[in-house]
Amino acid sequence: MLDERAEEQLLKVLRTVAPGTPLREGLEHILRSESGALIVIADQPEVLEIAEGGFHVNADFSPAKLYELAKMDGAIIVDKDSRRILVANTQLVPDLGIPSNETGIRHRTAERVARQTDALVISISERRGVISIYKGAMKYVLRDLEVIFTKANQALQTLEKYRTVLDRVLVSLSITEFEDTVTLFEVCKVIQRVVMTLRVVKEIEKYICELGTEGRLITMQLEELVSNVENEGLMVIRDYNVNPDEKPHRQILSIVESWPSEDLLDLPLIARVLGYSGGSAILEQNVSPRGYRVLGKIPRLPYPVVENLVMTFGTLSQVLNASLEELDEVEGIGETRARSIKDGLSRYWNQLLQERYR
Repeated sequence: MLDERAEEQLLKVLRTVAPGTPLREGLEHILRSESGALIVIADQPEVLEIAEGGFHVNADFSPAKLYELAKMDGAIIVDKDSRRILVANTQLVPDLGIPSNETGIRHRTAERVARQTDALVISISERRGVISIYKGAMKYVLRDLEVIFTKANQALQTLEKYRTVLDRVLVSLSITEFEDTVTLFEVCKVIQRVVMTLRVVKEIEKYICELGTEGRLITMQLEELVSNVENEGLMVIRDYNVNPDEKPHRQILSIVESWPSEDLLDLPLIARVLGYSGGSAILEQNVSPRGYRVLGKIPRLPYPVVENLVMTFGTLSQVLNASLEELDEVEGIGETRARSIKDGLSRYWNQLLQERYR
């Protein structure tokens, strides 16, 4: 699994060569003509220093020009914004001491140039009809759009199942919060499911970047499925984080997201990241939420008011048991808002009961 920085770099590269961009149109022209090409998307001095000979074109970029210039044997250098073609039919001479796992001359050169200059290098194989992209030590082979569509739709189906499970464990957590019977098991299960869902989201985002303008429908489906998932996870962490000043809730989520899959299955490990200690029975510990997540469900309740409620009462249980007069005394809450808080919590509880017996 790629780390976060490498994942962001890959997504940026995929957007550069995505369908709908002039660069991708030019690459498709070359691919359909069953000819090869070596294209460097960079204009830094390190690239120009290893380029020998060729023609200094310095012309506006267009897919047709890229296709015509690719008919020559040498490499093509395009500026980093893919707006101008700088050099054509040039010979790239990277450091031969740089290791390469490629076998073909064109791909070997592409890999070495990418490693040496950190430029985006595109190699098109005329025999295999494959577009390979290199950036630093990263290599990625572009796939046929039909294959990506199939994989994206499969991932969406998986995401839908994950979201259903996540919603179920969130309902279970909310019910135990109202009943003040929460254990670390319910808390850690929600965090685990949030991270598992977000991982599928990242996979689909990669497909969307690769699909470019062809991925609009996938984007719409994704947005509908993942609304508020990350925020739910952050609010759960905020409710149960033992040392929020030392380890903020967003940092904890990032830590859990960085784990390999086998660690994510270890619920006691999640509990320890939240700041809890204990042996094999750690998940059986009873805990009380501060109330950020549930109070956030009340319509038109500003976040500063939620903060004041948590600071005043300490736990959700105390808020639930507070009288109208006690709520009215909290800064930012008058008699009208106190009643709306009571009504909002009551409506949410009834909604949870309907979900429980559905």
